[in-house]
Amino acid sequence: MTPPAEPTEPEHAPPVEAPGWAVYVLWSARLERTYVGIAQDVPRRVRQHNGELIRGARATRAGRPWELRVVYGPYADRSAAQIAEAEVKRLSGAARFAFDAPQLPTN
Repeated sequence: MTPPAEPTEPEHAPPVEAPGWAVYVLWSARLERTYVGIAQDVPRRVRQHNGELIRGARATRAGRPWELRVVYGPYADRSAAQIAEAEVKRLSGAARFAFDAPQLPTN
């Protein structure tokens, strides 16, 4: 008797569900400043900010490389993430790293 064949991945796998929206805080050691944004795919967005992928924010070009310091969320929708983003932006400097909200691991 031959063993059953290993299951194979379908040629076009279904898209993976997005975990939700997140607020992220970046740090530029070069400029000694923070940047706050929202995204569904934070690692991809950080790569965009660092110029590795297209569509990075103009405001982050001068501070490259940016380091991901903290991620808050997930939030149910973009609107909730934008509200949290505004709250974080009201803070300054290191206080942005200690916002009182759920945090996601950065790695």
